[in-house]
Amino acid sequence: TYKDVIYKDTGHVEVVEITYDSSLVTYQDLLKVFWKNIDPFDKYGQFCDKGKSYRSVVFYQNKKQKKIIDKSMKDIEKNFNSEVVTLVWNFKIFYPAEEYHQDYYQKNFLRYLAYKKSCQREEVLKKIWN
Repeated sequence: TYKDVIYKDTGHVEVVEITYDSSLVTYQDLLKVFWKNIDPFDKYGQFCDKGKSYRSVVFYQNKKQKKIIDKSMKDIEKNFNSEVVTLVWNFKIFYPAEEYHQDYYQKNFLRYLAYKKSCQREEVLKKIWN
């Protein structure tokens, strides 16, 4: 459950499952979008969300994807002269969150906007990537 993941050390992290058509978009392109939407230098979590379950993680399903991730991390570290602390894990299984977490930003739009603003998500990302 969400409470287990947040308050216990289950080894799980909060993530988004992406399904894509590789004939339309490459794994590299997805990875570029991923990096631009996280803080790869925050080892404690993301924005206001701190703790093990909120650390940034990128998953791979094969050696080719792992190689792409490793190269992109090295490129970021070189460009920023800073260590990327995003975890790199072999994908095993995805567990969907409870229904009330699905499409949270749509179901709780005003709360989501307040959270996003109070955590300065856009400002942090702009500071890193622009």
